[in-house]
Amino acid sequence: MVSQVIASQVDLHVATGGVVPEVASRQHVEQINAVLARTFDDAGIRFGDVDVIAVANRPGLLGALLVGVSAAKALAYAFKLPLVGVHHIEAHIYANFLVEPGIVFPAVCLVASGGHTELFLIRGHGDYEILGRTRDDAAGEAFDKSARLIGLGYPGGIQIDRLAKNGNPRAVPLPRAKLGAESLDFSFSGLKTAVLYATQKGVDRHSIEDWAASIQEAIVEVLVAKTLLAAKTQGAATVLAAGGVAANSSLQARLREGCARAGLPVVIPPPLFCTDNAAMIACAGYYHLLAGHVDTLELDTYASERLA
Repeated sequence: MVSQVIASQVDLHVATGGVVPEVASRQHVEQINAVLARTFDDAGIRFGDVDVIAVANRPGLLGALLVGVSAAKALAYAFKLPLVGVHHIEAHIYANFLVEPGIVFPAVCLVASGGHTELFLIRGHGDYEILGRTRDDAAGEAFDKSARLIGLGYPGGIQIDRLAKNGNPRAVPLPRAKLGAESLDFSFSGLKTAVLYATQKGVDRHSIEDWAASIQEAIVEVLVAKTLLAAKTQGAATVLAAGGVAANSSLQARLREGCARAGLPVVIPPPLFCTDNAAMIACAGYYHLLAGHVDTLELDTYASERLA
């Protein structure tokens, strides 16, 4: 990676307790030219030095995607460069290749974020099979909404991770949705409801650290157990994790411990590459280009599309 610039909108969305699509799109419009200029300045290169333009075009908030795709098309047209559209979830998976290009297949990857919780079997580049997905809420949503119920602000997942380090993970009894002994699907709506009912009896019945540790444990325990089960049943050679929730320190520690016991190598990107970033889009685009997958200027945007 030569250069990467991130323009965060977190401070803007704190007031509303979550992302407002119109606000996010407007910020993309206002920031994209400055971000591009700084990226090239930091790298010490010109637009003409680029070989290919990769851009996330699915899935996601359409307004934000349209801004990025429009800018990518303009650059591709102006400098006569190939254009590659990238699936956002695939890009999260490829964040692992930024830190370990030699990942051995087949690999099982847990993708956990505010909008997605899925388990993929990856047989090779571009060859994915969905093994399990959430039946309702994503893990990141469970973190953020549970955090709000106990009085923490947005983004809640980061604050829970920080506070949980000094809490008792068994202080508040919370459910784990297993969905059957062999199921690789997830469900977190029941956890949110349980946190709601528990807080109605009084948040001050437990310390904020105990609340955080108990919520985190209920989510992480299920994520790790199902990831290890998937790796075992599929005969995986490597375990991967991706998405914003993969930055959680407890999830990383528990996943590394479980993989060590199973004798499996595990790759987890650093927090910078777990959350949304341009480097993961570029990495996925690079492998698409190697496979000969190039798009035209008719590239469209899609709010939803499954990777597998």
